[in-house]
Amino acid sequence: MRFDKIRLISGAALIAMPGFLYADEAAEQMVQDALPVMYHTCASVIEEADGDDTYVLAIVEKMTALSIYNREINIEEHATSDEEKAQLREAFLTALKEGCTGDENALLAGVVDGAVKSTLGL
Repeated sequence: MRFDKIRLISGAALIAMPGFLYADEAAEQMVQDALPVMYHTCASVIEEADGDDTYVLAIVEKMTALSIYNREINIEEHATSDEEKAQLREAFLTALKEGCTGDENALLAGVVDGAVKSTLGL
C-alpha cells in the first residue's frame, strides 16, 4: 500500500499548529478530540477515509497537535519565514512517509510523533 495520501495532505498539519501553550481546559479538549482516533494505523486511516483526504488530514492534525503540545514545542522557534515553514513541512512529510512505508500496521500516532521529533531535531 502506498502512503502518498498521508504524505500529500498531512504536511500542513505540522505547520498549521501555531506556537502555543494551552490552558488546562484547552489541553483537555485536545486530548479528548484525539483519543477516539488513536487506534489508527497507517493503513487503517487510509482505508477508513475511503478517499476522503480531509478525514486523513483531520486525524493527522489531531495527532500532531497532541504531539506538539506534549513536547511543549513552539513551532515559531523552529520556523518563522515561509521558506523555513516549507522546509519543515517537507521534512515532516518525508518522515511521515518513511514511518509508514514498510509497516502498514504502525500506529499512526507513533509515526506522527516520530515525524514531529525528527523534523524538529528533538
